[in-house]
Amino acid sequence: MTTKWPYLASRDPRFRYRSVLRVVSVPPAYISQVVHLRDGAWPYWRKAGLVVRAGRGPITVSVPPAWRKRAAITWGGNTGIASSLRIARCGSDPIHGNAYPGGFYLRSRSACLPLVFRAGSHSTTVRFGLGRRCR
Repeated sequence: MTTKWPYLASRDPRFRYRSVLRVVSVPPAYISQVVHLRDGAWPYWRKAGLVVRAGRGPITVSVPPAWRKRAAITWGGNTGIASSLRIARCGSDPIHGNAYPGGFYLRSRSACLPLVFRAGSHSTTVRFGLGRRCR
């Protein structure tokens, strides 16, 4: 699915998506509701999509090694539950973005989860308050 770039999701600053490396729009810093799944290795889940600017990529998103027993991610079709994933370059018109469904898996009810985003030679760590705010 394509959308306008930059993707903000909401006019309300509390729910606005954030731009990362000028190529990825990510969920807000605080996401209040985390769902208990009842079964499996990852009992908690929060759905939240990503939007990657068309013509950019590949983009790599990774859970830092110290967090890999506590959190996992999934975005895009058929990626499964992963500690790292790569989103290939898609499209060519930089005024559009490509939306990827997915989200966060947790072993506990809440976390201040750091994720590492890499685009080309640039990288940055972005924190997500899932069920609680990051300090």
